[in-house]
Amino acid sequence: MTHQAHPSVAPLDPESRARLDADGYLVLENFVEPAQLDALHGRIDRLFEELGERAGFEFKKEPQTDRLANLVDYDPIFQWAVGLPKLLSCVAHVLGPDFKLSSLNARSARPHSDWSQPLHCDTGALPDARGNTVCNIIWMLDDFTPDNGATRFVPGTHRSGKLPQEALADANATHPDERLLTGRRGTVVVMNAHLWHGGTANHTDGPRLAMHSFYCRRDFPQQQYQKRLLRPDTQARLDPNLRWLLALDDPLNDEISANASGKSGFLK
Repeated sequence: MTHQAHPSVAPLDPESRARLDADGYLVLENFVEPAQLDALHGRIDRLFEELGERAGFEFKKEPQTDRLANLVDYDPIFQWAVGLPKLLSCVAHVLGPDFKLSSLNARSARPHSDWSQPLHCDTGALPDARGNTVCNIIWMLDDFTPDNGATRFVPGTHRSGKLPQEALADANATHPDERLLTGRRGTVVVMNAHLWHGGTANHTDGPRLAMHSFYCRRDFPQQQYQKRLLRPDTQARLDPNLRWLLALDDPLNDEISANASGKSGFLK
């Protein structure tokens, strides 16, 4: 099946390609300008207040965690975030040219929690004969520190061909080779989402906020079926590149996402 033309995505520089290939992740420090960072954080804070108990109702709940889903529908700042050329170049390197946005969520680890995510691959997916199928971008909207719920990961495991739940006796346990993804607010991390990873417990007095822009290959269902979730007036305002990215005019996506959205690597 042919798709409409891919938005222009520049090739990634050799060093970034090498890091994504070998390690499975790429850290982009100071990627988000202060004004944009404040706008993202502020809009998410207001959404939590506006939605109250309904926050994140479009997706699954997580223990001791505040979540938002379907962010593209809520503000142009989120539409800007998912289409940034540098990030799309990273996604294209991981997934190839035929990809789409799978979901855009916010995740706030609550203070004084004891909940850590098990090591997982996003949507429980492994690469197939065509290559990688999922890519996740973590936006550090607060500092990520060793104590406030930073993401743990095991470098190189995106090449293992195994899910942690199958390879490990206990995916919740500390892995001997795991590292913590720490950094200053404004840092963005591109992650091959086949990499074993998981959020850790937030032992501090304040919340720790992140945004996750999650992409998948076009022949896989979206985690959140955008055509169904986005209000008609939101869809009408999107330019052709964003419509392509959200697969709004893609019959294949309608076929595979209408009844198959919602898969997570660990949330039931």
